[in-house]
Amino acid sequence: MKYLRLLLADDHILLLDAFKHLLEERYDVIGTAVNGQELVTSAIRLKPDIIIADVNMPLQNGLDAVKRVRKLLPHIRVIILTAIEDPDLAQRALSDGVSGYLLKSSAAGELFDALQAVSSGRRYVTESVTRMLDEWPATGGRKRTSERTLSARQRQVVQLLAEGHTMKQAASQLGLTPRTIAFHKYQVMNVFHVKSNAELVQLALTERLISNPRQSC
Repeated sequence: MKYLRLLLADDHILLLDAFKHLLEERYDVIGTAVNGQELVTSAIRLKPDIIIADVNMPLQNGLDAVKRVRKLLPHIRVIILTAIEDPDLAQRALSDGVSGYLLKSSAAGELFDALQAVSSGRRYVTESVTRMLDEWPATGGRKRTSERTLSARQRQVVQLLAEGHTMKQAASQLGLTPRTIAFHKYQVMNVFHVKSNAELVQLALTERLISNPRQSC
């Protein structure tokens, strides 16, 4: 019998270890990651069958990370396992090609149900989120001002700065120069009419790039 090869990603080490112990009796857990950038590099190196990832992770959030992975390795299936009960976030995840969406409050057995469904090519969304999506307006959730959106690079820069990294540290993480980081930061501030670092953190919160405000920028 060929075991499914899983890659797990969560920045809470205790939870990550618990998920690993729960799953490794039935599946081949080939790796773990504690931030979005590590998730991307591990997925490219290990090429798992399924990724199980949280949304809120440092350096790069889970949705952006798995979106990058699936552009390079479209055959990899993804299950989001999060504490966030937000239909807007769930809709975005499903629109980006995620195969499963579970809450951390779900019963352990539901994770096995999701893995069975996803490995068979089906989509699995936990019942409470399905109900929220059914009640969500057809036009979608929160409206962005003038439908402005952050580019993938801008999302990376804003997240790192909102997490408290300096421009120099963000530049090192992304392989860019501090001047390029500053360019992206002030371009975002101009387009989104952000006037302070505190407002930049608020933008990161609105975009679900971080879960808690921190000293930053």
